[in-house]
Amino acid sequence: MPALPRTSSGGTPDAPAEPGPAAVSGRRGPRTWFWTVPPVLALAVVFLYPLALVVRESLAPGAYAEVFASASFRDALVTTVWLAVAATVGCLVLGFVLALVIAFVPFPGGRAVARFIDVFLSFPSFLITLALLFLYGTVGVANGLWTDLTGAADGPFHFLTTPWGVLLAEITYFTPFVMRPLLAAFSQLDTAQLEVASSLGARPLRIVRQVILPEALPALAAGGSLVLVMCLNEFGIVLFTGAKGVTTLPMLVYGKAILESDYAAACVVAVVNVVISVGLYAVYRVVSRRAGA
Repeated sequence: MPALPRTSSGGTPDAPAEPGPAAVSGRRGPRTWFWTVPPVLALAVVFLYPLALVVRESLAPGAYAEVFASASFRDALVTTVWLAVAATVGCLVLGFVLALVIAFVPFPGGRAVARFIDVFLSFPSFLITLALLFLYGTVGVANGLWTDLTGAADGPFHFLTTPWGVLLAEITYFTPFVMRPLLAAFSQLDTAQLEVASSLGARPLRIVRQVILPEALPALAAGGSLVLVMCLNEFGIVLFTGAKGVTTLPMLVYGKAILESDYAAACVVAVVNVVISVGLYAVYRVVSRRAGA
């Protein structure tokens, strides 16, 4: 007599058991390898292998000790850190104020400005620097107007070739990277809270401090972390401003490798820059995850 299908307590035959993970993985193994191996090989050839060469070159005997003992490296490290921190603080303050205006102060063209911010994020950094050079450079618009009005031989605006010019360019370029997550956070804010606070007599500054700012803190932290990482690795702005007295870690790598042909020292500085950047990027990912970005 043939065996009957096994039934459950209700008398109906049990459904066939689903194949386990081991069976599925075993059946799909070749296809998985087919789609996994090429990207991994491409990543290894394009990124991991050159990075390994940089690390190996930096391990030349005495290279780290020589670089760490040099005053140029210490100065570049200090300059990189203070410029990145100052630019991040400036972007946070300016970005928060501008995002507040765009999100909560109705004015004609507000939507167009918000959309332009998305487009601005795609601009290369040197383009913003060139625009500032046209405005405040030695032969820029501002100096040209000054010489036309006063008859002086030279204008007073020469700050672009100083650390303050680099700082201004970085704040100008990176502020939209803070505004973008802020505008997204403000769009999800319950306006009923603002209306209740206003009806209770709270003034605008108090509403911003007690209602809007707490909701914006995760977005501020995520945007600030991203800006800090990007400022630490910024090369084009420092190069295009022509600030010869401003040497950051990326500029030091360029100088050691291209101008001095000291590849071991350049690789040491590059490794230090990568370690700092990866560490800050890990912090940025944690902050972004907590902020829901």
